[in-house]
Amino acid sequence: MNAPATTELPAVVIGAGPTGLAAAAHLVDQGIEPLVLEAGQSAGAAVREWAHVRLFSTWGELVDPAAEKLLAPTGWTRPDAATYPSGGDWTDLYLQPLADVLGDRVRYGARVTGVSRAGRDRIVDADREQQPFVVHVTHADSREERVFARSVIDASGTWATPSPAGGSGLPALGEKATADRITYRVPDLKDPAVRARYAGKRTAVIGSGASAFTALAHIADLAKSDDGAHTKGVWILRRGISGSTFGGGEADQLPARGALGLAAKAAVDEGHADAVTGFRTEAIERAADGRPVLVGEDGRRLDAVDEVIVLTGFRPDLSFLSELRLALDERLQAPVDLAPLIDPNQHSCGTVYPHGHRELSHPEQGVYLIGMKSYGRAPTFLAMTGYEQARSVAAAIVGDLDAADRVEVTLPETGVCGGAGLFDAPDTQEADGGCCTPAPQLVQLGAPTVGTAAKQAPAGGCCGS
Repeated sequence: MNAPATTELPAVVIGAGPTGLAAAAHLVDQGIEPLVLEAGQSAGAAVREWAHVRLFSTWGELVDPAAEKLLAPTGWTRPDAATYPSGGDWTDLYLQPLADVLGDRVRYGARVTGVSRAGRDRIVDADREQQPFVVHVTHADSREERVFARSVIDASGTWATPSPAGGSGLPALGEKATADRITYRVPDLKDPAVRARYAGKRTAVIGSGASAFTALAHIADLAKSDDGAHTKGVWILRRGISGSTFGGGEADQLPARGALGLAAKAAVDEGHADAVTGFRTEAIERAADGRPVLVGEDGRRLDAVDEVIVLTGFRPDLSFLSELRLALDERLQAPVDLAPLIDPNQHSCGTVYPHGHRELSHPEQGVYLIGMKSYGRAPTFLAMTGYEQARSVAAAIVGDLDAADRVEVTLPETGVCGGAGLFDAPDTQEADGGCCTPAPQLVQLGAPTVGTAAKQAPAGGCCGS
């Protein structure tokens, strides 16, 4: 079958999550027909898996302007802009209604298994840019299909590919064998069955980001409840504890994000969680009673725990893009022009400057990775960032480079300045004078009081703040 003319084709969007649906809305606004391919059976399928978690962004920061323009004629009303929805609220009150408005432009149970140029594999140059994209799709009923597209926007996210517990980036020895005691998600402790799994138990939480903060706060709440006696968290950090460990706190321009770090700090201060610092997991063994035992690269063996929650971030699935010519940073697996803005090896001050199609472009013209996937392995992505990416990319696809190059969003500061961000390096003042957080103050189990040491660490911030 010959491919139709490129200009007659839709722009394919992979993923019906917040950024993918925003991209579809902006394409409609630009007069381009989108086709959204979603592997799940509903909009925001990944978000629904953390429906119990409350976002640290308000409704005012979670609704895309082009999406609201599509929703308005249906009588849809934006929820109170100052309130904080849960993941379930976000899907039920915004994402699913938006997908419903887009109608047949969204196809569910459609998993993208490959993307290429029609009649051109990765190595062929001849007339490459004149060929449309061909997207291979496997449907829920195992039926296969190929779809031609004028451009491809991959907003499939990273939720399906969490990073492992192993400190080397590979699964720890025994990690797969102890999978029955491990989860890679923040547990829903309001679910009676899940609550029973953690109540009265000793749980290791591996990670140092917002998800780990949330899990620690939930464990602390469980420990203080009537059915939570003897509930205890063991917080595993690959670095030491410093002023930046708990985020920006009250200096964060997203107050709920700052509050997450403060809640994690309170869990340690109040004795509901012990902190083990400088620990990089090499193996997960089983004690005689079957409980997991974490073993560090330095030979330390921790006391057995009942459960392990691994929250070490996510990574992009690039397998179905292997026939495209992508320019990705070798560390983060993010677009090379975006990587310097988000690389935690270089900086962690403030937040990421708004960016668009130029930072997201690749040698393969017409293909873009946006949303969480654009950050590769880097953390701290905001919905507003994805919406701005979607707006800029849609304008670029239609050829309106003036609009595509404009910056139309201001992102909130994190209130944290953590220096270089290297796992085993002290936070040092950067050469440009930007960061001034002192070196981490290590807090080891067995110290007189974990909480006291954490309290003594100064609040993270930048010089002059």
